[in-house]
Amino acid sequence: RRNAAWVFGGFEVNSGWSPPGWSFCIGLLHAAYATSATGMVVSMCEEVQRPATQVPKALVGAILLNMLCGLIFLIPICFVINDISAVINDPTGQPLPAILSSAIGNEVGAFVLTVPIIILGIFCGTGCTTAAARCTWAFARDGAIPGSRRLKFDSVNQKFGLPLNAMMLCWLVQVLLGLIYLGSSAAFNAFNGSGVIFLTLSYVIPVAISFFSGRKALTNAQFNLGKLGWFANAASIAWCAFAIPLFSMPSALPVNQSNMNYACVVFVGGLVIAAGWYALKGKQYDGPRTTETTEVLARQPSHVSATRKNSGHG
Repeated sequence: RRNAAWVFGGFEVNSGWSPPGWSFCIGLLHAAYATSATGMVVSMCEEVQRPATQVPKALVGAILLNMLCGLIFLIPICFVINDISAVINDPTGQPLPAILSSAIGNEVGAFVLTVPIIILGIFCGTGCTTAAARCTWAFARDGAIPGSRRLKFDSVNQKFGLPLNAMMLCWLVQVLLGLIYLGSSAAFNAFNGSGVIFLTLSYVIPVAISFFSGRKALTNAQFNLGKLGWFANAASIAWCAFAIPLFSMPSALPVNQSNMNYACVVFVGGLVIAAGWYALKGKQYDGPRTTETTEVLARQPSHVSATRKNSGHG
C-alpha cells in the first residue's frame, strides 16, 4: 500500500515528456474529458422552470459534486496502486480493473467492485445522451444539421414528449463510435479527444464575446460577479487558448502510430465541414428559433417545451 506522502505529494513521470510540469499538463486531458460535458446542462433549459436561476445552480452544483465524488473515489484508488508501470502496460488498456485486481489479489473481487462503476457509467451515458439529443434537436430546429427537416431531427415525438429522432441520431453516432473502437483504439481516442476540444471551443466563444464587448449583456443578469467576473472571463479565455493545442498533443513519447493523438485531425476536419456548411447555408439562417408553451405544460416535466409551435425568433 502507498503512504499518504506518496498519494498527496508523489509525482512520477512515465510519459516521456519533459519538463515534468508539461507532463502534468498533458495528463489533464483525462480530467477535462470527465468534466467537459458539464456545460451540456444548458441544453435542458427549455425543460426547466426558471432556467435563468436554476441552470446556473445546476452547473455550479455539478462541478462541486463531481469534485467531491472524484476525491472520494480517487484517493482510495491512489492508496492501493502497487506498480504504476504494470497498470500502464496492462494489455486490456483499462487501469481500474488492473488496480483493483492487484490490490485485492483476485480477478473475481476486482470484477465485483467494477460492477458499480459500470452501472454509474450507464447512468452517465443516459444523461449524456439526453443532453446531446436536446442539443441536436436545437441545432436541427435552427437548420444547422443537414437534412434535419426531411429526417425530422427538429421535431418532438408527441407520444413520448421528447425529440425521438434526434435521440436516435445520437444513439447511431454512439454505435458507430463503438464500432470504430473495435477497429482502431487510436481512431476512437481521436474522436473522444476532439470532443473535448470542440466543447472547450464552444465554451470560450460566448465568454470571449462577452469579455471583449465589455460584459454589457450581463449588467442585469441574475448572477453577476462584478469585477470578479472580468477575472473569471480572462482566466477562462487564457485556459482555453492553452488547452486547445495542449489536448492535441500525444500522451507519450516517442510518438508512434498507436499513441499518436489524431484529435487535431478530427478537429480540423470538423471545422472544415462546419465552415463549408455555413458558406452554403449561412445566409439562410433566420434563428435562433424559440418555442412557447403554456404554464401548465411548463409544470409537466414529461413535456418538452417545444411540443407547441415554433413561435419565431429569439
